[in-house]
Amino acid sequence: MPEEIPQPDGDMLIQLVKMKMPFGKYKDSLLCDLPISYLEWFQRKGFPKGKLGMLLQTIYEIKLNGLEYLLKPLKK
Repeated sequence: MPEEIPQPDGDMLIQLVKMKMPFGKYKDSLLCDLPISYLEWFQRKGFPKGKLGMLLQTIYEIKLNGLEYLLKPLKK
């Protein structure tokens, strides 16, 4: 039986372009607009727990792998 390829969670991608950072240096910036240097800092220090941490890890991986173009159609 072939293994299923995981599909991106559309709701999560929409949250990345709509949700704002709730604290810190980049408070009120959209998660998708956070600079990679800030996300790398979280990678080293530890992402927050819960949903925010999961979203920050996701946008970090997207940016790290050059996949930001996937978010452009959602930024309306």
